[in-house]
Amino acid sequence: MGLLTGDALFSLAIAVTIFMLLVDLMHRRQRWAACYPPGPVALPLLGNLLQINLHNIPYSFYKFRCRFGDVFSLQLAWNPVVVFNGLVAVREVLVNHSEDTADRPPVPINEHLGFGPRSQGLILAHYGPAWHEQQRFSVSTLRHFGLGKKSLEQWVTEEASCLCTAFATWNGCPFSPKELLNRAVCNVIASLIYAHRFEYDDSLLGTILDLLDRSTNQGLELIPQVLNAFPVLLRIPGATDRVLLAQKAFLALIDELVAEHRATFDLSQPPRDLTDAFLGEMEKAKGNPESSFNDENLRLVVADLFAAGMVSTSTTLDWALKLMILHPDVQCRVQQEIDEVMGQGRYPEMGDQAHMPFTNAVIHEVQRFGDILPVNFPHVASRDIEVQGFLISKGTGLVVNLSSVLKDATIWEKPFHFYPEHFLNTEGQFVKHEAFMPFSAGRRACLGEPLARMELFLFFTCLLQRFSFSVPEGQPLPSDHGVFGFLNTAFIYQLCAVSC
Repeated sequence: MGLLTGDALFSLAIAVTIFMLLVDLMHRRQRWAACYPPGPVALPLLGNLLQINLHNIPYSFYKFRCRFGDVFSLQLAWNPVVVFNGLVAVREVLVNHSEDTADRPPVPINEHLGFGPRSQGLILAHYGPAWHEQQRFSVSTLRHFGLGKKSLEQWVTEEASCLCTAFATWNGCPFSPKELLNRAVCNVIASLIYAHRFEYDDSLLGTILDLLDRSTNQGLELIPQVLNAFPVLLRIPGATDRVLLAQKAFLALIDELVAEHRATFDLSQPPRDLTDAFLGEMEKAKGNPESSFNDENLRLVVADLFAAGMVSTSTTLDWALKLMILHPDVQCRVQQEIDEVMGQGRYPEMGDQAHMPFTNAVIHEVQRFGDILPVNFPHVASRDIEVQGFLISKGTGLVVNLSSVLKDATIWEKPFHFYPEHFLNTEGQFVKHEAFMPFSAGRRACLGEPLARMELFLFFTCLLQRFSFSVPEGQPLPSDHGVFGFLNTAFIYQLCAVSC
């Protein structure tokens, strides 16, 4: 077959370009409908990808919201997406249409991480029988191993005591608390999933935390976004070799932990942890090709629970300590309440929370102000729906801007300031707002919310009972702004922890 001439190559290029433009127009045709949400003009093929700052998505959404309102549309390559802002629109899409908006959009690159029809984990799984099966299993198993019970509370309190001991070794000298907080919170979820507690200097624990940190941010990089937008590129040999390396390494580490666990698994004995319970379900499901209890899903469920159970809680605690050194008056009021309710004679208990309205308000305000998950995991409409008068067709991607609710100026008195009084009435009693939804809402709300609330209260009060925290002498006050990646994390800072 001879080589194409220059004219033939030019004609072929023109034909391919016209074909791609026609395909692009077909994918965005719903934007021409009268009741489809407005949005910025999209470029051919790329859509609005270049108009979104991947390093500060909430700010990009804020600018779009100012131009187009609480419900606006975007085109991400060929994928139509609608973004929801403000309490009314967010509740309507997540709660009023909870069954129709609980599904997840396909993520093509996830096939290279082992995702399949019956192995999708929990967080990114399609809303169907497999997800329902794993959701029920995870909730019931976590309850069996102590969630909501005194046994787990004692477990968390013991870990908080270990954390306080680690803080005390600094003898009041400046240090960054983030790594120690990560290790303490990781131990709680590791105990539930793997029946194992790591010493804080354990190299394996350090590897787990490093891979978790890298993998939670790697998916936001440009190349994975392009591969998801144009999945045809995944057919290029080697296209994914250098993509999602941290996620692959983390799953490989999970495989090693599970293999080690499987070697000592005894079906005749009560399960030691969630991994044992999953292995037991796998034995029951042998011969059932429809079951989601399989080797591939075990690694994904464990990975999801590790990530969800560790990263968000430790990040919130990091925000909490930073805000205490920035607001010593608030810290002092919390410590006064601790002294009044439990003094120094015993560790805090969950039963104390009802008698500590100010401390409870502070923890909630840390979550609101820290805003650690400003943009929810994407959803997809499983059928045609109407939200705020806009018609959104089946298959459209749905993005919920939780930050727009937690920082809504029409609801919160001081939305961009740390102000615990947001959660107190005029009599000083704790009140919880409908707009407080750091764990999202609806069918896909965070299943670990009860564990997170327990950890936040017990770790925070144990630390404030034992130490007074301050900015190191000679250092400037740290910024109260966050750093957006997958999560909104606090800028790295140091503090001094002086025993009370």
